[in-house]
Amino acid sequence: MISKEMTVKLSGGMEARPVAVLVQVASQFDSSIYLQVGEGKKVNAKSIMGMMSLGLGAGEKVTVVTDGVDEAEAMDNIELYLGKDE
Repeated sequence: MISKEMTVKLSGGMEARPVAVLVQVASQFDSSIYLQVGEGKKVNAKSIMGMMSLGLGAGEKVTVVTDGVDEAEAMDNIELYLGKDE
């Protein structure tokens, strides 16, 4: 299991389109991938409804947790996507 704090750099934050793309990125991997905000809110990155419920804006910090056979590659790809400045 890998856990890493990241900052959402997408200029529009996590609106519908960026959330859909993130779910597509996450769904490519066999590992479990979760995004956690603060102490209590943790959602499956492969769930579009869960991701939309976070309502993340640009500049917000999230903790990404990956667990499984391709966890390192999954983490790298999630970090690459969240770090884009679109």
